[in-house]
Amino acid sequence: MSDVKKIRLSKFTTESGTNTDIDIHFQHFGQDYKNSPVVLVIHSLTGNSNVTGKSGWWSEIIGQGKVIDTNFFAVLAFNIPGNGYNNYFLDNYVEFHTGDIAKLFYLGLKKMKIDRLYAIIGGSIGGGITWEMGCLYNNLADNLIPVACDWKSSDWIIANTFLQKRLLENSNNPIQDARIHAMLTYRTPFSICDKFSEKKNINGKYAVQDWLLYHGDNLSKRFSLEAYKAMNYFLSTVNVIRDGQSPEEKLSNINSNIHIIAVNTDQYFIPDRDRETYKLLKPKKGNVFYYEIDSIHGHDAFLIENKKMIKILRKIFKSKRNESSIRENKYRLPV
Repeated sequence: MSDVKKIRLSKFTTESGTNTDIDIHFQHFGQDYKNSPVVLVIHSLTGNSNVTGKSGWWSEIIGQGKVIDTNFFAVLAFNIPGNGYNNYFLDNYVEFHTGDIAKLFYLGLKKMKIDRLYAIIGGSIGGGITWEMGCLYNNLADNLIPVACDWKSSDWIIANTFLQKRLLENSNNPIQDARIHAMLTYRTPFSICDKFSEKKNINGKYAVQDWLLYHGDNLSKRFSLEAYKAMNYFLSTVNVIRDGQSPEEKLSNINSNIHIIAVNTDQYFIPDRDRETYKLLKPKKGNVFYYEIDSIHGHDAFLIENKKMIKILRKIFKSKRNESSIRENKYRLPV
């Protein structure tokens, strides 16, 4: 596993006016980011910067010989501040929103003297931050890849994060109970029924109940209550049009190729909104593309349906490796 590194950002001012010193923790995989095309990966709600390797949560996608090939790309993954990885928390997380997180990531890149990315890719809340970065810094990346997400938290997301907040604040087993609820939004009735078929264990308990308890217990062992509260709050704050611009104006100003990836059965970030975004942008931007993962698994399909994700991402990463712009080290920093 790559070592977790830290960047100190002094006197950062949030949009709410809070002035604070803050640390950004990240991991670096693959090639030297000073002279290789850089891919920035932004994790989901309970994820972290450990994206590849034996314990990496996206090791089927990122690694040596994988579709995001660390033999070729430099892969960077920042931790969303407050996610608890490396035991770093934010006491004042309500003073931040995902736009502030996007700015922090950009400042982290500047500290590393990285002024151009080959791609930004993120799923779920990570995809929301991907949209935020694309709108704030419209020339930062060649490719913007928001996965199973939206550029603004919908009423449905706000309703679910509201319930999650109540569970995290009032339950006797807050992480476990919040996770059990979340799993029912991350999957679909078809996925769960297909998996369990009303089976019971030897004690007469339904297998689906054991499965939900397992996920709740497992998260309790690796994730803290403070981190869960912060990430849940951030999820409710995604919004690229805080400045009052129209969605069409804001999103069409992104110069990157935009690759929107949705899941046809996602009941959390519903694909209808992604389709609407694509229809909104396509007349304005020839370089916006829409892909849909066909799966019974719902929101989590982007983490489950690896073959289908690879097929989509290969079009973005594999085919680009031999382009002359990369061979000529387009991404090398000026001396």
